[in-house]
Amino acid sequence: MHLGVSESMRECEYSQISTRSSTPMETPYKKRTPKKKKWESFPGRNKFYCDGRIMMAKQTGVFYLTLVLILVTCGLFFTFDCPYLALQLTPAIPVIGGALFLFVLGTLLRTSFSDPGVLPRATPDEAADLERQIDVANGSTGYRPPPRTKEVVINGQTVKLKYCFTCKIFRPPRASHCSLCDNCVERFDHHCPWVGNCVGRRNYRFFYMFILSLSFLTIFIFAFVITHIILRSHQSGFLSALKGSPASVLEVVVCFFSVWSIVGLSGFHTYLISSNQTTNEDIKGSWSSKRGKDNYNPYSYGNIFTNCFAALCGPLPPSLIDRRGFIQSDTPQLAPSTNGITMYGATQSQQSHMVSEIETERPPPPLSSSSRAASPSS
Repeated sequence: MHLGVSESMRECEYSQISTRSSTPMETPYKKRTPKKKKWESFPGRNKFYCDGRIMMAKQTGVFYLTLVLILVTCGLFFTFDCPYLALQLTPAIPVIGGALFLFVLGTLLRTSFSDPGVLPRATPDEAADLERQIDVANGSTGYRPPPRTKEVVINGQTVKLKYCFTCKIFRPPRASHCSLCDNCVERFDHHCPWVGNCVGRRNYRFFYMFILSLSFLTIFIFAFVITHIILRSHQSGFLSALKGSPASVLEVVVCFFSVWSIVGLSGFHTYLISSNQTTNEDIKGSWSSKRGKDNYNPYSYGNIFTNCFAALCGPLPPSLIDRRGFIQSDTPQLAPSTNGITMYGATQSQQSHMVSEIETERPPPPLSSSSRAASPSS
């Protein structure tokens, strides 16, 4: 009987201890969150694939249309036209066509999947420091905002640097903010929905090689499909040749309506490269003589071949956004003891203040059995 009482008391003591120890123990440091990569919290409107290796614009529907048109047209050409042309003319036709197709596909994917030259946004500290510099430089009195431009001289020509209110930076020369991708892009040319990306300093050469090789491929397919139809019509008549190869008719239609725009675009960008201009500068007329006799392009080398060499063979700058790098977390700080109470949405100072208030308002803990026994004697 005595044993049963002691066992029940021991059970009560055990349950009491287990209840107190079940409260979550406070760790002296904040819990470490798993490291995130920079592309996961990228502020611009972009899509990332393959752990940040592939970077595209948010709207990619037209890019997939471009890809389908190229793949379907070339697939029909290699399937229905090349076997006949290789037998009747020369086996070099499918070889040349295959090389052009692979080059077009490679330059398209390189243009679409790469960083066009996005400029990183300013951190809050950098933005605040820049605001102070603007106020000091312009002597702002607080009644009107200071001007958000700077002037630099490049090869004797005054160039204005505009302030980007989204990225909180002064854009470097030739940079512009893309409204679709919501990024400042270095040497911004234009946003091309057909490639699903901006065209800037880091992918312009691949864009130009894409449209130039696509022009050659379109003309190549169009010419040899017409040749295929003519050779068949000599054997069985024109209508029979069309009925015998309906895929060739589809290829002719696609190539006929696309060759004009592709060749025209290639010619336009050839002119831009030879004069070392961008589409954005040409549309705005930045270096047009209409703005003044002293207005000229300070980026031109004065030689067509030098301009082409600089645009197509110059060094390719590295990406500035380091999209696959890890976000640097702050150094671990001592977290205030909350006694098992979690306050979501409050800052650390607010949490410590709330904890101190809770501690002052909390009633004293109940006396233990030993304290109760000792209190009458005292």
